[in-house]
Amino acid sequence: MIRAALVLLLTAAPALAKGPDASLRPLPRPVETPDTKEKTVISSSGGSTIAPLTATGLVRGPDLPPTRPPARPAQPKAPVTPDDAARVPVFGAPTLAAFTPRAKPPAALPQFTATTIAFNTGAPRAQARPSYIARLVKEQATLTEVRFGRKDSVCGINAIKGTAGKTFGKPNSGCGIANPVKVTSIQGITLTQTTTVDCQTAKALNSWVSKGLKPAIGSKGGGVKQIKVVAHYACRNRNNAKTGRLSEHAKGRAVDISGIVLRDGTYVSVLKGWGSKAWSAALKKMHKQACGPFGTVLGPNANRFHRDHFHFDTARYRSGSYCR
Repeated sequence: MIRAALVLLLTAAPALAKGPDASLRPLPRPVETPDTKEKTVISSSGGSTIAPLTATGLVRGPDLPPTRPPARPAQPKAPVTPDDAARVPVFGAPTLAAFTPRAKPPAALPQFTATTIAFNTGAPRAQARPSYIARLVKEQATLTEVRFGRKDSVCGINAIKGTAGKTFGKPNSGCGIANPVKVTSIQGITLTQTTTVDCQTAKALNSWVSKGLKPAIGSKGGGVKQIKVVAHYACRNRNNAKTGRLSEHAKGRAVDISGIVLRDGTYVSVLKGWGSKAWSAALKKMHKQACGPFGTVLGPNANRFHRDHFHFDTARYRSGSYCR
């Protein structure tokens, strides 16, 4: 078997090594002769023309000059407005030759800059404080420090300042006061004269100043500075009569007030202020608030003896306080 295979291999080897005498090639395309004769072309409008043929045999149209579409008519340039300028693409600094800034409407009020405020003499200026303000502040600070101190206080209330005295006279049967006090100020408000009363009357006066006098005046004129006392202890009859019952003044239970002095120097009198437009309401309010702390309250409407002052006393009645 091996020998037979070798014989076949040796026999076929020369045949496989020999190539063909000629290789196969594709045949050329047949050559077409172009038709150069002129042909008659009939147009869609019904006419006919003789058109030459091209090298490929196609009909060539008439030679026409090259044309372009007509240019658009020039549009007039509109002036550039600030709104248009804001929409200009940022490819560089836009040219706003036709830009005209709009005039600002006139301001309703004058516009002040830092320069005009600093150098304009017509600019508004703060008004100077009244001369008495500094004095009032100093006085108020002093009053705050001593108002509630125990020094010089009487009747067990720090707001009542004065000195305590000894019993004098005949308190139970005639003129005189048991354990009197001489009051100089109440609630930081000074009395125009030292007032001699008993402690019950001093406490009633303190209550009236706190709940009646101060709220009625408020901050007007800087508040109350002084109480003008025209009568306190005096051994006499009622209404200074020659005969009759002893007055509550003779027992140290009454005080008469003709007006008040404010911290700005204003004097409010009972006589002129009771019917005035400026002070009538305040005076009537403080008169009404005295009814309660005091047993008897008399004012300009009570009688002719009290047209120019308030009369306050601590007399007690079974029917309650008597206020006129």
